[in-house]
Amino acid sequence: MALLDQTFDAADLPVSSPIGPIPEGSYTANVTQAELKTTNDGTGQYIKLRLDITGPSHQGRVVFANLNIKNASLKAEEIGKQQLGEIMRAIGLARVRDTDELIGAALKIRVAIRPARTDERTGKTYDAANEVKGYSAIGGTVAPAAKAAATTAVSKGATPPWMK
Repeated sequence: MALLDQTFDAADLPVSSPIGPIPEGSYTANVTQAELKTTNDGTGQYIKLRLDITGPSHQGRVVFANLNIKNASLKAEEIGKQQLGEIMRAIGLARVRDTDELIGAALKIRVAIRPARTDERTGKTYDAANEVKGYSAIGGTVAPAAKAAATTAVSKGATPPWMK
């Protein structure tokens, strides 16, 4: 326990505005977490990504993305694998065997806003939120040589190229 040297009254303290989604647009971001999760129904798997915005605005804000890599819905799985492929090409990796290989990567993301909604089945309400709609390399497309170098480094257990 630590005594404060003064008394604080909530009525006298400033009120912060609620944090909502960041505006739609393109941002640079770093992958700071990537973990394999099991879907709620227990039949599939997805990669949960934490993307920390680095610019050109809203630095420090965070968006999340889920990439379905195994799903009962073939369409959901196809979309998730396409997104994983976009990420891999954006950061110069031809192959990924471990989600940790994605951590530390810098890339460009295209962010949209998913409107607030109510789930008709459960009645649960969800606030408006950001949704990542696309991934690309920060400086444009990744050259084939970069892809080959990244593949060789990863297959030998070396540090991925963006961590050097």
